[in-house]
This record gives sequence, structure tokens and C-alpha cells, in this order.
Amino acid sequence: MASRRMETKPVITCLKTLLIIYSFVFWITGVILLAVGVWGKLTLGTYISLIAENSTNAPYVLIGTGTTIVVFGLFGCFATCRGSPWMLKLYAMFLSLVFLAELVAGISGFVFRHEIKDTFLRTYTDAMQNYNGNDERSRAVDHVQRSLSCCGVQNYTNWSTSPYFLDHGIPPSCCMNETDCNPQDLHNLTVAATKVNQKGCYDLVTSFMETNMGIIAGVAFGIAFSQVHFERQRQADHLSPGIQDQPGQHGKTPSLLKMQKLAECGGAQL
Repeated sequence: MASRRMETKPVITCLKTLLIIYSFVFWITGVILLAVGVWGKLTLGTYISLIAENSTNAPYVLIGTGTTIVVFGLFGCFATCRGSPWMLKLYAMFLSLVFLAELVAGISGFVFRHEIKDTFLRTYTDAMQNYNGNDERSRAVDHVQRSLSCCGVQNYTNWSTSPYFLDHGIPPSCCMNETDCNPQDLHNLTVAATKVNQKGCYDLVTSFMETNMGIIAGVAFGIAFSQVHFERQRQADHLSPGIQDQPGQHGKTPSLLKMQKLAECGGAQL
């Protein structure tokens, strides 16, 4: 009996080590999700403000999920070191909830990719019609036009129907070189054609957002399913402390079979 306990110790140590490694990997995925969520918010925040009616919550879901995973990843390491059964059960339950949250984030990202074109066309046109150069949506329009070197929805002539054009002409944010633009040039569409960016913002913005939302959704899906894989591996290798040694195949007990499987990890000699 004493010999059996001595043989079991390295296996239990090995299992604890594996679970700690798994918890650390889980913690790393939380950091990745948190980073991707913050990146998505900072990168897409301006564009989302232009389509606030149907904006996606995917970046916020990723930020919240990532933060929670970081906390529970540390909890998983603590629970493993303590060897507390109720803590480990709570940790396993949390993993299931995290998988569902990441699945929702991934799906919302993919669904939003296919809805943004019509939404952006309508809301960006509305933002142009109500452009005054000062409010939040006007600043968002300026940011888009400067950062993507575009002008208008389809092209710069779209600004001619805006009330802002009657008093101020095309916004300076459309200019290829703002120091080379003056109000007189921006009032004249013929002259402005040589001063402003020719490409419209519609195609550029939708392409930009679809690409970046695809990255967010892809990361969420990839991490979610990798966590499922790791969890299945952990459950397959888990040695229950309450298991009874009953004869198994070839006269060996289940504990001995598992010990044999993990001997090279724990250094047990069977």
C-alpha cells in the first residue's frame, strides 16, 4: 500500500503540472482577447460612431471576456495548487461560459461584416448632409477622409448636395494637401477635382471594416475552439482523487493504467 502511494505521487504531481500549464495557456488567451478587443475599439471606434444605429458590441465583448479570463486563469492556477475540488468544479463551469461568450463575439463579428455596407451607405450619407465641421459625427467624417485619403461617399462630387457645400465648399479633410487648398478652390468642383482625393469613402471604409472585423471574429473563434480542445485533453488526462482501484484490462487497475500513460511525465517506475 505504501509502495502504491509512492508510485501515485509523481503522477499526481504531473497532472497538477499539466493543469497549471493549461491554466497559464488559458490566461494567455485572455490577454490576447483583451488586446484584440482594445485594438478593435481603438481602430474601429471612429467608424462605429458613424453607424451607431446598428453598431457591434464585439470589441466590448472581447474586452470583458478577456479581462474575466485573465482573472479566472489565475484562479485556475490557485485552485490547482490548493487541490480544492469545489474550486476546480467552479473553474470547469466557468470554462463552458467563456466558450459561449467567445462564440457570441465571433458570430456577432461575422454577422456585422455582412450588414455594414447598407448601414454605412445610409448613415455616412446622412452624416454628410448634416455635416457642420464641429460635432462628433462631423469629426468622424473628417477622420475617415483624412486617414483613408478619400472624399464623399462615391466621390468628391457627393458633397455638392450638402448644405455645408453652399457656404463652405468641400471640407478641407478631402484635400490631398490641406496647405494647398483654399476656400475658393473648394467651392469650385472643377478646380477642386485637382485638389481633393478622387476615391469615395464607401468602398474603402466597408473593405477596411470587413477585414478588421474578420480578424476579431477569427481570433475569437480560434481561441474558443482551442480552449475546447485543451479542456477535452485535460479531462482525458485527469486522475480523480476518489477513483477506486478496480481490475481493468490485463489485470491492471485504472489507476495503474493512467499512471503507466503518464509515467514519462511524472517519472514513475511501473
